[in-house]
Amino acid sequence: MYQSFNPKINVETPFLFFTGKGGVGKTSVACATAVSLADQGKKVLLVSTDPASNLQDVFEMELRNDPVSVPSVDNLFALNIDPEESARIYREKTVGPYRGKLPDSVVATMEEQLSGACTVEIAAFDEFSHLLSDESILNTYDHVVFDTAPTGHTLRLLELPTAWNGFLEESTHGASCLGPLSGLGDKKRAYAEAVLSLSDQEKTTLVLVSRPDQSSLIEANRASSELRDIGIQNQMLIVNGLLQTYQPDDEVSTAFYMRQRNALKVMPDELKEVETFMLPYVSYSLTGVGNLRQWVSDDPLLESALNESSIDTEKIQLPKLNNIIDDFSSKGTRVIFTMGKGGVGKTSIASSIAVGLSEKGHKVHLSTTDPAANLGYMFHDDGTMKNLSISSIDPTEEVEKYKQEVLSTVGKEQNEEGLVYLKEDLESPCTEEIAMFQAFAEVVERSDDEIVVIDTAPTGHTLLLLDSTEAYHKEMSRSMVEVPTSVKKLLPRLRNPKETGVVIVTLAEATPVLEASRLQEDLGRAQIVPTWWVINQSLYATGTTDPVLKGRAVSEKQWIRKVNEELSHQYALIPWMHEEKIGYNNLKEMINA
Repeated sequence: MYQSFNPKINVETPFLFFTGKGGVGKTSVACATAVSLADQGKKVLLVSTDPASNLQDVFEMELRNDPVSVPSVDNLFALNIDPEESARIYREKTVGPYRGKLPDSVVATMEEQLSGACTVEIAAFDEFSHLLSDESILNTYDHVVFDTAPTGHTLRLLELPTAWNGFLEESTHGASCLGPLSGLGDKKRAYAEAVLSLSDQEKTTLVLVSRPDQSSLIEANRASSELRDIGIQNQMLIVNGLLQTYQPDDEVSTAFYMRQRNALKVMPDELKEVETFMLPYVSYSLTGVGNLRQWVSDDPLLESALNESSIDTEKIQLPKLNNIIDDFSSKGTRVIFTMGKGGVGKTSIASSIAVGLSEKGHKVHLSTTDPAANLGYMFHDDGTMKNLSISSIDPTEEVEKYKQEVLSTVGKEQNEEGLVYLKEDLESPCTEEIAMFQAFAEVVERSDDEIVVIDTAPTGHTLLLLDSTEAYHKEMSRSMVEVPTSVKKLLPRLRNPKETGVVIVTLAEATPVLEASRLQEDLGRAQIVPTWWVINQSLYATGTTDPVLKGRAVSEKQWIRKVNEELSHQYALIPWMHEEKIGYNNLKEMINA
């Protein structure tokens, strides 16, 4: 149906920019592309700008902010733009020159202004724009391959140059959320060059990665349209994980194959105009250089050796999703989060939990803080909801609401010059982070009257949001007459296991489990203890006999055991579904699957 993706033939530009909905396999595709190009003798730099990067899992090595050689692949170098480390360096570059020259109180104020999540994002973008605009990079490497964050985060990253350039051009008082002495003006040229590089069809190819399923194809289409609107025209689409054949006597195999083909048939018309390639669904894990080479070779479907003649689900018994719902209902949990790597099914799990609690007679509110949210898709045209209400936090609306709130309170106390300064400060992109945080706190506060279920953003964004709670509390203390009660109560509420339950969602695969394990550790440092783990979309639980699907199913066992024996005392297993569960009534079916 589609020609296979072959980096040797299909890659022409020096910059390759991979993007797509979380969990579609951007990292795997980017890594396989980089390995293939390097094997041709091209010198390649592979870069992750994702705060939840898993390059280190794919190559089974530690990465840092500086390029390091990838073992067993000549000519391949990789780096991970660690947002926290970039922010620390950026913060010190900004504040350092003023230590000992300005009063300690002024330096402390600067440090405080540079403590929020926005600084982390700006710092990561600073590194990103440097790679795009530095001529020495182009002179050193034949290709720079960017494994980027999930779609919503990527779009925000790409919009920052325009926002910052516009802000800096209009600012006359040096105001910004990074502080009046942050000196962003000298970044304007680098940002402009970064934008030019992204929109230059001779330099950059945007590679949209999608699974052959309806929701990720819709997301790919949205990303394609929005990126084209900001000047990135040279695009290609890779449909990742297309099952090549099926076993007619295997119900799971047939449903898996047909579900993928049906999704491709209803692909948005605009996306059909983008040049499209395919990578096959394979039985082996896409980690390790050998497997990556195999995947983009002329014989990607080489069968892995199966050491077991059948799949015995009796060896590992896990509770179902309804056990989680019963637990939260009986304990009176008021706030429930689903967390995990992008693409593991947090939205469907959050939606199912909300529906299950609603069916038990609880009043429930389901919301999302994910910039690539699709709750509307989950409940599209569904009029059967009983005790359930739904919302999403819209950045544009929240920013305008926050601006008006600040101007109507703090603004009244300013003289003319102070008011101009305040308005300029509110035009900076960092205002969105503060506004979104306040909205998040307001949604959580609804738990006083109803159970709140929150479908959160992918791992990195979630952690930045949670880790910056105290920083934003300070920010609001400065910019508002009175800090909202919802903000004051937020951290204690999140840390109270009697009020809050965290559900970590994963797949029974190496990268999602390892990423979820790191998330659990980070939550522990934030004094937040996960309540349940969910292993979603398990082929192991289906008993399939299809050779390719069975190969993947057998490989799941070690990761199910790892969750079972090492990571959690409470866990549930959800089998791969024959059809995507959309709508209130269909989600009820998923609860007892």
